[in-house]
Amino acid sequence: MHDGGTPSPVKSTGGPHPRKPAVPGQRPRVHASKRPSGGSGRPPRATGRAPVRPVAELEAQDPAARGLWEATVEPEEDRRPSGITQSMIGVSPRMQRVFRMVAKVAPTESTVLITGESGTGKEMVATSVHLQSARAHKPFVTVNCSAIPETLFESELFGHVRGAFTGAVVDKVGLLKRADGGTIFLDEVAEMPLSVQPKLLRALQNGEIRRVGDAESTRIDVRVIAATNRDVKRALTEGHLREDLYYRLSVFHIELPPLRERPEDIPLLANFFRQRYARRLDKRVEGFTERAQAALMHYDYPGNVRELENAIERAVTLAEGPEISHLDLPPSFREPPLLQLREGNAFPYSETMSLEQIEAEHIRRALAHFAGNTTRTARSLGISRSTLWRKMKHYRI
Repeated sequence: MHDGGTPSPVKSTGGPHPRKPAVPGQRPRVHASKRPSGGSGRPPRATGRAPVRPVAELEAQDPAARGLWEATVEPEEDRRPSGITQSMIGVSPRMQRVFRMVAKVAPTESTVLITGESGTGKEMVATSVHLQSARAHKPFVTVNCSAIPETLFESELFGHVRGAFTGAVVDKVGLLKRADGGTIFLDEVAEMPLSVQPKLLRALQNGEIRRVGDAESTRIDVRVIAATNRDVKRALTEGHLREDLYYRLSVFHIELPPLRERPEDIPLLANFFRQRYARRLDKRVEGFTERAQAALMHYDYPGNVRELENAIERAVTLAEGPEISHLDLPPSFREPPLLQLREGNAFPYSETMSLEQIEAEHIRRALAHFAGNTTRTARSLGISRSTLWRKMKHYRI
């Protein structure tokens, strides 16, 4: 799942749609075409060293071993004309939990607060909640609270009457009224001016709004979903978000994990974006080289899913063959250097040792250094976890 590009201040959708909303609790359709071969027996552990997870366990968790790099995910939004659907991708336990939470809260009228780093897919989750609710065929209005000037915020949100202030030459319908019957999504809600927050709180509590310059209040029926990439506790402490508004918005809280904490979703997302941009660019790009897979798996993704999407779009554009190479990825994605042997690090090196013996001992030392954590070990060695577990099996580590 992913956020779109740079959001505009206001975006609204609505009206009837013929298709049924997708269910986030369901996993995406994937078709694993192959699985690395190997015996099912458990190789012996190295003695006198830090415990290492057996190959069978590593195979069960490794994206390549599970066939996720060979999986295909159909990009629904690229082939639908105008139906209600939302592509949400994730097989990791944390994302499956998010999907279950969305499925539970969507049919209710509860306000929802979505938190997470930039690029984790907060707007997509908000859209999915709306599409699975009874308001799915009503307006869905998105408001980027950080993009509206403070002097105009109240007018944009609540509307105004003609002559309310200089320049108000006609009546204006506010965004809350525009979302009447549907859902309003307040993105980056912690950036909302403090002067407007108590007025929003009253509107949520009473179900009424009053346009700027108007003497009468108007009833509205709106479900509110809010999101922020700020640390909520810090925003409250620093006075960016009113505590009473926070408690009103966070009736149901959904926290989205950063991409670096759910690496098993990277192959599915990378393939999804590869298929999307290969189709858009009319190019035959069918997969990734192993070094490209390793580079994608080792990266920390400060920009999360949005950064991954941009990287894959660039890679598909540059790819000259049927596979994306690590050289097609942005420079920041390139593989880290191998661990260097240094004098005095007690490596049991001898000029008579074969390269295989040196490699096997180096892998054992790296595994011991990282306490058997294969993800960190593979990253430090500059190889993919699938390559690491094959070498562990080969060297009987």
